[in-house]
Amino acid sequence: MEWLHIDRDDANNVFSIGFNTSVSDSTGVPHILEHTTLCGSEKYPVRDPFFKMLNRSLSTFMNAWTAHDYTQYPFSTQNGQDYENLQSVYLDAVFRPLLREMDFRQEGWRMEREKDLGWQIKGVVYNEMKGAFSDAGSLFASRAEQQMFPGTTYQYESGGDPQVIPDLTYEQLKKFHARRYHPSNARAYSYGSFALAPQLQRVDTVIAGYTRLPPIEVPMDVQPFGEKMVTEFGPCESASAGDKQTKFSISYLANDMRNVYETFAMSVFSGLLLHGAAAPMHQALLDTHMGSDYSSNTGYSPFTRRASLTVGLQGLADADIPMVEQRISETMARVGEQGFEQRRVDAALASVELAYKHKTGDFGMRLMQSVSTGWFHGVDPVEYLRVSENVERLRADTGVFSKLVEKYVTKSNHKLKFVMLADPRYMQGLDEKEHELIQTKLAQLSPGDLD
Repeated sequence: MEWLHIDRDDANNVFSIGFNTSVSDSTGVPHILEHTTLCGSEKYPVRDPFFKMLNRSLSTFMNAWTAHDYTQYPFSTQNGQDYENLQSVYLDAVFRPLLREMDFRQEGWRMEREKDLGWQIKGVVYNEMKGAFSDAGSLFASRAEQQMFPGTTYQYESGGDPQVIPDLTYEQLKKFHARRYHPSNARAYSYGSFALAPQLQRVDTVIAGYTRLPPIEVPMDVQPFGEKMVTEFGPCESASAGDKQTKFSISYLANDMRNVYETFAMSVFSGLLLHGAAAPMHQALLDTHMGSDYSSNTGYSPFTRRASLTVGLQGLADADIPMVEQRISETMARVGEQGFEQRRVDAALASVELAYKHKTGDFGMRLMQSVSTGWFHGVDPVEYLRVSENVERLRADTGVFSKLVEKYVTKSNHKLKFVMLADPRYMQGLDEKEHELIQTKLAQLSPGDLD
């Protein structure tokens, strides 16, 4: 287990335990496991101890989430006894969950017969992901990313694809937990004024019986494919939008996110390029009113092994796609030649420095989130805390943004143009696919299972 502790005079103490949970399919196993671990553990065998603690705890934050490559369980509180109690609940939940089959069925998926509707697929995560895949913006971002990273873990939906979630078995869930929720695969984070030594003792008691396991390898490095254009269909958003419901984006493969300085520089570059009325892309795209807004995947994404930079619009007419593509290309070229106004660059860097100097109530939680992705990819998390060093390096890096444009845009060897057209029958098609899936699952059941 790796542990990052930040000793700071801050009453709002934070703890998190997390695991690398990169996937090799779209069954949503880490997402379902995240839910199921919180349904009772050996030391706390009550149903939903997590939610019972919400009413009894003095916590300022309690949650859990599944990202691309990891799952985390963070909390924060100002009370020492509450901190110890929550830490005990969280540690027992992740290392010694009951993982009952009925909880898997409740949180993951199950077949259920309703009086008027017949057999249906139910489950908390299943229904959650059905909702996500019914949202045009969410679907667009997910599908574009899958097309951007073929042959890697990112071609799969870590949250779960409703068409694939019912392929997950209870035994597979338990196997995933045994291999992934292991100290060898864990990252612990603590922040604030509470002493570290008692925490180390408590955690050591929990993990003392484990033996070290080798790291888990899944493909993360995409092979550059040159340039490709992909068109898919998605749901209509509103009848009032008429024929302006097309979404279009261009994605460029960027740096290895483990390069902390380049990740920082690309993040600043993306903000200057896209955000604010003076931003070049804002003027080139949004001010024209060709689309209603940036596409949902627009921006710099350092959440995959190789990061990506995306620019696009939603609420487009099909006929405007060539013009949008032209404007993106011309704007990138102009930024590559001219860079940005120095006053905007200075303001952006000053804002970064201020954010890390100004202590807010959730400062410790935000620090954890800022280091987590790289940490789970093997980067020393302390590197992400050297903010002032990166700011000064960027200030002194003459022509840095022009270099980034040339390296990742002008000379790109991996560029995706992604189009999503609105299909009035899309939702009907999902219903038909679900019906076919139900019939397939029913055919696999024995007569006794159907009773």
